[in-house]
Amino acid sequence: MADTGLSKVTSRVTVQDTVYEQLRRALMWGSFAPSQAITISSLATEFGTSHMPVREALRRLAAENGLEIGHNGSARVPAVSRQRLDDLCQARIALEGLATELAAARVINEDMDRLEALAREHEETGKAGDVYGMLRKNQAFHFSIYEMSGSEVLPQHIEMLWLRFGPYMRMLTNYVEREFDKGVVHPFSSYHFQIVAALRERNGVLAREMMVGDILATQVLLRDMCSE
Repeated sequence: MADTGLSKVTSRVTVQDTVYEQLRRALMWGSFAPSQAITISSLATEFGTSHMPVREALRRLAAENGLEIGHNGSARVPAVSRQRLDDLCQARIALEGLATELAAARVINEDMDRLEALAREHEETGKAGDVYGMLRKNQAFHFSIYEMSGSEVLPQHIEMLWLRFGPYMRMLTNYVEREFDKGVVHPFSSYHFQIVAALRERNGVLAREMMVGDILATQVLLRDMCSE
């Protein structure tokens, strides 16, 4: 299999949960390609476990719509389409926009300093050509804001949407890698700095608008890569 970032699981007590968490994170980060088949045996070998915890992890991820399970028990990453992309982005805009607006009323200066540092790290990893590092910093930036919303429900639902967005993250990763190879570095961090500025002003409406702009920019980019 391609490099998925998965590692051996050694703790017998938490094998099942560890396999699930690692695989879930890998799917969310776009470590697997759209429509890619995933076999229990290959994952068990990569994790260094028996088939049982892998089978259970795949079952749980299918229940969250992060994977599709066929009639023969095989697992597959969902395919991509413009319709599915638009549907996911519509939901992301609603939930992530709301979480950002709520965060503006709760943030403190220490939060802002941490967010700005994440935005700069995201920018620096991009300039260094570290695609995977950049995407991980992007996720850390976004979820730091959502956790500041004070909502117990919103971050959980947003995380589910990001899990389902995983195949599109893989497409975005491939695109950014090709651009880096050509010496092109896009200003993906620009919205992040605008979000931080709006949050510093406690301007929830503007912060929400900038978050929506960030999601829409990615949606527009990905729509051209999807078939009808």
